[in-house]
Amino acid sequence: MRIIAPILAGLLLTAAATQAQEVKKDTATVTLDQVIIFIKEQTPDRMPAVQQQTIYSGKKNDVLRLNEINANRTTNNARELFSRMAGVSVWENDGSGIQVNVAVRGLSPNRSWELNTRQNGYDISSDVFGYPEAYYNPPMEAVERIEFIRGGASLQFGPQFGGMINYVLKKAPEKKFSYETQNTVGSFGLVSSFNAIGGKHGKFTYYAYHHARRADGWRDNTGYQIRNSFVNLGYEFAPHWKAQVEFTTMDYELQQPGGLTDVQFAADHRQSLRDRNWMGTPWNLATITITGRWSPKITSDFKLFGLYGERNSVGFTAAPNVVDAINPTTLAYANRQVDRDRYANFGLENRSLWNYSLGKTQHHLAFGFRLYQADTNRRQRGTGTNGSDFDLTVSDRYPRNLDFTTRNIALFAENMFQITPAWTVTPGARLEIIESVGSGLFNRVSGNDVLMPNQELNRTQLLFGLGTEYRIGTTNVYANISQAYRPVLFSDQTPPATTDVIDPNLQDANGYTIDLGYRGTYKNWINFDVSYFYMVYNNRIGTLNRFINDDPTQAAFAFRTNLGKSIHKGAELYGDISWFDVFGAPKTWGKLKTFASSAFISARYDDFAVTSVSGAAPNVTITTTNLAGKRVENAPEFIHNFGISWEYKKISISAQQRQNGAVYTDAQNTVTPTANGVNGRIGGYKVIDLGMEYRFKNYNLRGGINNLTNEKYATRRAGGYPGPGLLPGEGQSFYVSIGAKF
Repeated sequence: MRIIAPILAGLLLTAAATQAQEVKKDTATVTLDQVIIFIKEQTPDRMPAVQQQTIYSGKKNDVLRLNEINANRTTNNARELFSRMAGVSVWENDGSGIQVNVAVRGLSPNRSWELNTRQNGYDISSDVFGYPEAYYNPPMEAVERIEFIRGGASLQFGPQFGGMINYVLKKAPEKKFSYETQNTVGSFGLVSSFNAIGGKHGKFTYYAYHHARRADGWRDNTGYQIRNSFVNLGYEFAPHWKAQVEFTTMDYELQQPGGLTDVQFAADHRQSLRDRNWMGTPWNLATITITGRWSPKITSDFKLFGLYGERNSVGFTAAPNVVDAINPTTLAYANRQVDRDRYANFGLENRSLWNYSLGKTQHHLAFGFRLYQADTNRRQRGTGTNGSDFDLTVSDRYPRNLDFTTRNIALFAENMFQITPAWTVTPGARLEIIESVGSGLFNRVSGNDVLMPNQELNRTQLLFGLGTEYRIGTTNVYANISQAYRPVLFSDQTPPATTDVIDPNLQDANGYTIDLGYRGTYKNWINFDVSYFYMVYNNRIGTLNRFINDDPTQAAFAFRTNLGKSIHKGAELYGDISWFDVFGAPKTWGKLKTFASSAFISARYDDFAVTSVSGAAPNVTITTTNLAGKRVENAPEFIHNFGISWEYKKISISAQQRQNGAVYTDAQNTVTPTANGVNGRIGGYKVIDLGMEYRFKNYNLRGGINNLTNEKYATRRAGGYPGPGLLPGEGQSFYVSIGAKF
């Protein structure tokens, strides 16, 4: 078995010494697998064909090792962190980095909701199927690597169109005690401290960290404070079997400055017209993991996980062209709106791998199951105080108080057939059984309760996929086709107004993704991945205007239904070069490296009908328009990242530039911004970031400048939270950080 993995030389020597000791103790002859080690100095890397209980052969994937890049990990700067993963879209709501908003291939980056989002292999989003927004992500100073699998993840991890992203946290070192600290100060009152301990005593391991950060913010009214804590305890309770217990807790208070109209943005993009808007999401994750080997050929991983979290907000949520001012009659501000969600989820997931032989060839079968339940209590439109602090008090019952439950059973299997020593073929299937139930108080009108009709959706979805990979030296050609699936969300089942009507035949979105690429390395010179993708997204959900009995003289209502489909296609390109190695320069020169990460995206509607109404009864005109050919909202036509770095002895310096194409923010492709700033085209932008690190003994000194040229730009518009309107990207800022590890 050939295992290709990047490891440090010290770990290689330790492993070799350990194996030698074990062989010496045993008088029997021991035959060790051949191990081929490639020491990689560039990132991202790719996952091996098979690792632990997962098959990666034939899938487009990236592994980003954070210690190998200069980036602002303190504030989770996604623009820098994901720059080496081709085609990753980023939304920048604010500079806090509390929520990472990313997507690929023209999908919406909204809280990464088109991705299956995980930490150490388990779910961290609100509800994977009912409300898949990720309000939590770990502090990047605690993350060892980020694993990203594109659409081909749909079989082994979940049916999401965007694929799977997994934040792998640092682990206990191979010694009794270690301590790590990283302390940062920066622009606009940034103060951050990350501290971790870990170690190993015999069969027992432990690792824990605490992260605290606060800042006043680049814009007015963007102050925040956040804390993250984590603990992992492990015990090897039997030969080849280990149990681990993890607990994560996060809490924060974030002031939300609201959006701007385009006129306000042009006049002063740092201004804020909201000083009474707040948000906080206490988040708690708990996991028990049991990993082991049933036999030399069969291994398993069991995860029992749970989530208890909240989403709490209070604020004046009107459009930015509506002034939040003191009422001259009451001499007080208007009462704010309070919205609160509570999430209580749990699940059990198993992954197993069977390595078996047919003739002289070894094959691999990955299989498992998933049991999951998520409960959401949603209370909205509460009448809050007229104050300015983070006060969630309401004066009466919530007009909207809904309960949603999602239950899920999934079975999956993929088999990697080793056709020849160089060629593998991997077919697979996933069965999803999903039940969604919703009920509760929808609104209160004149003191009377309006109940939402009990809604129950049951569906069974069978997904198939096929991947293949052909190795050519240290490179390989890969291809994959996998079906994707997105169930109807809670928001689709909950009309925004009492007069709205939900289509009783509302269907889940479905489709498929195709990848075809060539990737690999050449010596220590070049690391590359060039690929083409094609994705079909059926049954997109939207709203049509209708009349009772289709009679224009009758009352109008909004009808939420399936409207059409979109097609996403393009190229994703990545390459980095170590120039001094190419030209055989002396090692004393250090390392000079460049990288380019690009995506060309064509995401357009193939069939998307919308209906508009004009005039007044009885002289009403109904117009139905098909948006075929229109660009998908929030999908740029290109994303380019270019970077250069120089490493010399103990110092490294890097610079990178991100170029992002313009986007439309609605399906109609509105060009001229609306007066409230909610819709309209957002122009492209270019942002440059600098970073450096100096290491001496057990210490490090890091620093950087984000948005070096103080580019004036925006990445998104919001229709609701975190405040309607255009949301400016953060201007020039700097940070300095000192750390140590013992």
